[in-house]
Amino acid sequence: MKSLYIYIIVALLIIPVKSHAFDDFWGQTGHRVVGKVADAYLSGKTKREVKRLLKRQSLAFVSTFADEIKSDKRYNEFYTWHYINMPLDENYENSKKNSKGDLVTGIEYCKKIIVDDNASDDDKAFYLKLLIHLIGDLHQPMHIGLEEDRGGNDFKVKWHYEDSNMHRVWDSEMIEKYDMTYTELADNADVLSKKQVKAIQEGSVIDWVNETHQLTKKIYASAKPDENLRYRYSYNHFNTVRSQLQIAGIRLAKVLNELF
Repeated sequence: MKSLYIYIIVALLIIPVKSHAFDDFWGQTGHRVVGKVADAYLSGKTKREVKRLLKRQSLAFVSTFADEIKSDKRYNEFYTWHYINMPLDENYENSKKNSKGDLVTGIEYCKKIIVDDNASDDDKAFYLKLLIHLIGDLHQPMHIGLEEDRGGNDFKVKWHYEDSNMHRVWDSEMIEKYDMTYTELADNADVLSKKQVKAIQEGSVIDWVNETHQLTKKIYASAKPDENLRYRYSYNHFNTVRSQLQIAGIRLAKVLNELF
C-alpha cells in the first residue's frame, strides 16, 4: 500500500498541469503571432536595430517577456501597464485614469526610453521587450474591460464544460482549441493590400484603444454568466481573434519603424 501511495504522488508530479499563471493577457501563442506578423512589416533599418538590441532574438521570442517577469516582485510596478479599465460607454480620453499607470502610459514610457540617447542599450532592450508585449495587449478587447469584473476575469463561463472566464477564453482558450502554432497562425493571416495596411496603421495609440474598446462592448454582450461556450462560440468569434492579432502586429511594426 505504501508503494502505491508513492507511485500516485510521483505520477501527479510528472503529469503536465495546464497553467493559467498568465491568464491576464494574450496567451503565449497570441503574443508570438503578433511578433511574427510584425516582422514582415519592419523596415531594413528597424530590423537591424531591433536585432542588435535584442541580441538576435526575434520579436516572437521576446513577446512574452512582460508576462514572465510578473513572477518577480521587483517588476510589480509594471503590472497595471497591461490593461485599462473603463466603462463600456466611455472612451479613453474621458475615462478615469489609473494613478499607477495603464497601457497608454506604459507604451509611451517605453517609447521614451527607447529613443533616449542617454539610455543604455540594456534599458532600451528591456523596454523594447515590454513595448512589443503591450502593443499586443492593447488589441485584446478584454484588456480594456470593466474594473468591477477585472476585465472579464470575474465574468465566469464554461469553456467546453470546464470552468473558465471571458478573459481567459479570449486570451488563450480559443487559440489553444484552434490548435495551430504561432507560425502557422501568422503565416495564414489575411492577405492585405498596401492601402489596407496603411489604413490599419493610421491613428494614435489612444485611437487604437478606443477602437478595441468597441469590440469589448460586443464581447461582453456575446455570452451570459455561467454559459457553456463551445465550438459555436469559436465559429462566431475566432476570426475576430485572428484579425486583432494581425492588426496588432501591423501596428507594432509601425511603432517600431517610427522609433528606429
